[in-house]
Amino acid sequence: MLWGKLRSRQIAGVKFRRQQPVEKYIADFVSFEKRIIIELDGGQHANQKDIDNQRDRFFSENGYTVLRFWNHDVFLKLEAVLETIRRACMR
Repeated sequence: MLWGKLRSRQIAGVKFRRQQPVEKYIADFVSFEKRIIIELDGGQHANQKDIDNQRDRFFSENGYTVLRFWNHDVFLKLEAVLETIRRACMR
């Protein structure tokens, strides 16, 4: 659902790729141009906060802005998620 909105430069003309290797991790979505990583979290992520924090720290230390969204927010609040992404792309 989110990929359908990110692909083909639909948000602020920014190119995103999905399931892309970034160093030792695979990002759900990444814009190398804007150095933005988008991670979608399902219920299992509630029990792995330390792992997610470690990934986020690694990405941040390598110059990326990390945006994390719960899967249900993408389904229930898609426009708010897209607006958050749009704002990050405009920086």
